[in-house]
Amino acid sequence: MFVARTVAELRAARHEAPGPIGFVPTMGYLHQGHMSLVQAARIDCATVVASIFVNPTQFATGEDFERYPRNETNDLALLEANGADLVLLPGVEEVYTPGDTTRIRVDALTEVLEGARRPGHFIGVATVVAKLFHIVQPDRAYFGQKDAQQLVVIRRMTRDLLLPVEVVGCPTVREPDGLACSSRNVYLTPEQRQQAVALSQSLRAAEAAFADGVRDPHTLRRLVRERIEAQPLAAIDYISLADASTLWELNADIEASALLSLAVGFGNTHLLDNTTLVP
Repeated sequence: MFVARTVAELRAARHEAPGPIGFVPTMGYLHQGHMSLVQAARIDCATVVASIFVNPTQFATGEDFERYPRNETNDLALLEANGADLVLLPGVEEVYTPGDTTRIRVDALTEVLEGARRPGHFIGVATVVAKLFHIVQPDRAYFGQKDAQQLVVIRRMTRDLLLPVEVVGCPTVREPDGLACSSRNVYLTPEQRQQAVALSQSLRAAEAAFADGVRDPHTLRRLVRERIEAQPLAAIDYISLADASTLWELNADIEASALLSLAVGFGNTHLLDNTTLVP
């Protein structure tokens, strides 16, 4: 496995690599969720490229950029063990050159959910993903469905900018008790960790109600809310039941694919989870 720390090194190695090229962009502190993306790329592609870059432009003032967990040695070992061929591990100045002022904004989709809670976050996400696509020039790029809004935004950005990349969404990987794998899980105290299981449990309860014929979005949101509110350490940021393509909140009975998503705080730790309900 070759590790490139500059754009020039990555491009030189990429030039010699056989296609198709699969790409897995990450912010490091890797877990089994990331490895599932690498494994999916390994199945589909002749060459697998991963990146490790904690992107400063998607963090607002006061967010956890400086304390975001990092473990380069472990990350590289995991990537090599799971079949990555090339890894881009750049400094900030390699991605954002001095004087850099260009940003990419995806309207509408970024003004709700995480975008409403974290203004400017998706400008940073769209910008860095577009830059990484330009550097790596992959045929396919792999993203987890846990970050559902991010996946919708990246697909729209890729389509609107006519980028020749197939964006592949991969299923959420979970801990044995159902908690979605996340680099931020390490911040949870044992008591918070125990109560955080309510996120996935509430989604499973909504799925069961939906399977039994419940189509009213207000009923399904309330079902989720009640289960999470029963956890004394949980602070709900939002519970959304929206059209899976537009992310517009639903008020009438569900007739097409709907994204049930939630964000819940445990102390300073912000956790996401979701499921798609398909009639």
